[in-house]
Amino acid sequence: MVRAAVLPSVGAPLEIAEIDLPEPGPGQVRVRLAAAGVCHSDLSLSDGTMRVPVPAVLGHEGAGTVVSVGEGVTHVAPGDGVVLNWAPSCGACHACSLGEVWLCANALAGTADVYARRASDGSDLHPGLNVAAFAEETVVAASCVLPAPDGVPLADAALLGCAVLTGYGAVHHSARVRPDETVAVFGVGGVGLAALQAARIAGASKIVAVDVSPEKESLARDAGATDYVVASDTTAREIRGLTGKQGVDVAVECVGRAVTIRTAWDSTRRGGRTTVVGIGGKDQQVTFNALEIFHWGRTLAGCVYGNCDPARDLPVLAEHVRAGRLDLGSLVTDRIALDGIPAAFDNMIAGKGGRALVVF
Repeated sequence: MVRAAVLPSVGAPLEIAEIDLPEPGPGQVRVRLAAAGVCHSDLSLSDGTMRVPVPAVLGHEGAGTVVSVGEGVTHVAPGDGVVLNWAPSCGACHACSLGEVWLCANALAGTADVYARRASDGSDLHPGLNVAAFAEETVVAASCVLPAPDGVPLADAALLGCAVLTGYGAVHHSARVRPDETVAVFGVGGVGLAALQAARIAGASKIVAVDVSPEKESLARDAGATDYVVASDTTAREIRGLTGKQGVDVAVECVGRAVTIRTAWDSTRRGGRTTVVGIGGKDQQVTFNALEIFHWGRTLAGCVYGNCDPARDLPVLAEHVRAGRLDLGSLVTDRIALDGIPAAFDNMIAGKGGRALVVF
């Protein structure tokens, strides 16, 4: 038996409970977690903004050590360090055939599976976003594990599984930031901090961080922000003032709220690019008129998982870490135990801190 954070139903508080994990079957891997990041997507799953079968063990950003493998698994072995991949591509759907593996139609098929049972009553448990990282150990499909990069501590490597892939990919793959361009990043959480570092790595000349919290300015500047704006009704005007009244070349929205998406759009120059990373609810309606779409010539794009292929991008990120260009530890503002996850959710709702990391 292992301890896990169980979501009994949508909107219910998480419960720390003992669960029974089976031994890995064919094509499966059992992993002992070193750390798991607490992502806003986990909060969205718990409150019903995103839907998964329940009861479930949440957590999708993690890394750990292989305990055992099932028949047919050859790319990892017991004792290996691995990073969890919560959205493995099937390689067969239309998106995969186009090379857009981040849009794989079958990436979340495993969330409908029963992967474990609650020890107290034998009730079925589903694996959140495929990997159930809010637990001391988990059993996942072999496609959900990637070899951990050399030279990166496992606890730090957990962040590569979502926050860093998403933030880095939004800047490099979706927005395609070029040297000397100007960038604004809306939301200074884990993904936003990664996006700020990615903009610095890309060679942006001015990097404006935007957040509702004045207390996050030092975090943002440490990550690469050259300017900091506390979100208000005048945010777009302030950003244009910082860029010769033009607006930034690129805005990256990491919040998922209609008002923030609209402000990010308004903050970009004529012909600029706005990339939306944040996941909002269906009630978040963003409105544009036909004339402004023509006049401004801006591009508005969604961004899933940073438009990343984890197998391709993890080695690139690892090299940035080893070279000192990417500081994973600076994303983490709280290191917690399993029972600290509800408080981490509360901090996200209140807009406090960067990434909370569950350390086992």
